[in-house]
Amino acid sequence: MHGGHRYLGDGHITPDNNAAENAIRPSVVGRKNRLFAVSPSGADAAGTIYSVIETAKACGIGLYEYLRFLFEKIPYASSEADYATLLPKNVVLASP
Repeated sequence: MHGGHRYLGDGHITPDNNAAENAIRPSVVGRKNRLFAVSPSGADAAGTIYSVIETAKACGIGLYEYLRFLFEKIPYASSEADYATLLPKNVVLASP
């Protein structure tokens, strides 16, 4: 079987791309929201926040726990290395 007809031979495959669309929906909504930012720097800040949130989700980190951790630690970060340790890929949070 070739191309779009592969799903006919496997009952686990669906003929749509809903899973892919649902996975990117939050970032698309964020992109639309940035269109209404008051300034370019505001749009930049919003984009950064959306990116960090989506990365935390992709890393399997609880969003509330991660944001709480981030807001507690970020005031003490003073170097690029300090900020890098706060990125979702570098954070291990204890399970509640």
